[in-house]
Amino acid sequence: MTALDDAVRAAVGAVTDPELRRPLAELDMVRSISVDAGVDGARARVGIDLTIVGCPAADRIEADVRAAAMGVPGIDGVDLEIGVMTPAQRAALTERLRGGRAARQMPFGPDSLTRVIAVTSGKGGVGKSSLTANLAVALAARGAAVGVIDADVHGFSIPGLLGLVDGDGMPPQPTRIDDLMLPPVAHDVKAISIGMFLPRDTAAPGAVAWRGPMLHRTIQQFLTDVYFGDLDVLLLDMPPGTGDVAISVGQFLPHAEVLVVTTPQSAASDVAVRSGLVARQTGQHVIGVVENMAAMTLPDGTVLDLFGSGGGAAVARALSADGAEVPLLATVPLSPALRAAGDAGVPIVVGAPDDPAAAAITALAADLLARGRGLAGRSLPFAPR
Repeated sequence: MTALDDAVRAAVGAVTDPELRRPLAELDMVRSISVDAGVDGARARVGIDLTIVGCPAADRIEADVRAAAMGVPGIDGVDLEIGVMTPAQRAALTERLRGGRAARQMPFGPDSLTRVIAVTSGKGGVGKSSLTANLAVALAARGAAVGVIDADVHGFSIPGLLGLVDGDGMPPQPTRIDDLMLPPVAHDVKAISIGMFLPRDTAAPGAVAWRGPMLHRTIQQFLTDVYFGDLDVLLLDMPPGTGDVAISVGQFLPHAEVLVVTTPQSAASDVAVRSGLVARQTGQHVIGVVENMAAMTLPDGTVLDLFGSGGGAAVARALSADGAEVPLLATVPLSPALRAAGDAGVPIVVGAPDDPAAAAITALAADLLARGRGLAGRSLPFAPR
């Protein structure tokens, strides 16, 4: 093998798979590399094995591989052969992706370095999903590796809020590699939702009518069968209230942190307290409260408090009553731009970052990253020498 062969192999191997977010060389997707010198110059012959037949990222990988090979000084052309991994190769890949974990074993246990934050509310309509989607994007924009689980199975909305929909408003289906599912990515956030698995050919493709056991199984599969890779933060957009999903998440993730969302009005704040109390019963830690749809300042300088005031502070006081201080972490003002951004699938933190609501959510992301997560009592994946 010549130095030119080595240079092409290094360049092609460094290309990142857009779904797995790892280099092709690390994934054993580079089958062969050779360089032929002829009268028309040096041509690189590159063989790549995709993970599955019909890989949705095939065109992107092919284009990136061609560009990488052509970018090597001395290469005048590229002949690319695309194949597919054998079952044995796929099995080896999925085992490597699991990092030694057994199949269907959850990677987000108490010893995981991933920070798990469940975003909850007492009732619907308080903007919890919009906050979750924008918070995820704001965290990713600050360099964190972020995943989102849309645990609001009956009222899923994360795909639309992140812009993960096609022209018909339908979210993409995750790519499957054997028993692993690869979550679609938008704004550097990996997301999974039940909306990605519903049939497209029914009169009501978005309808889910499931009871407790099915909901429990769905959350379990999202936590065990979806390959998020190494995450800094995993956000869960919880359904409103304290029902089946809240109980299941408490069982699967008793070490999770909880962010309680409310609006300023007492009708929402009184109920929001209950979601925090139920989370505590499972051992989860309530890290703070976010007041959404707070007073907004109009162009003429007047203040519109459409939903009243004080609800967020009231929830924080109520949850702090047992001696464990729960701060009011953010107050997000009512914002027509936030609503419009959600409808357009462009999170406001990237679409209109100067909007007061976007600024409040971005500040919340910075605060959460600055606070970090305590490591006391947790085993770390290394030992002293």
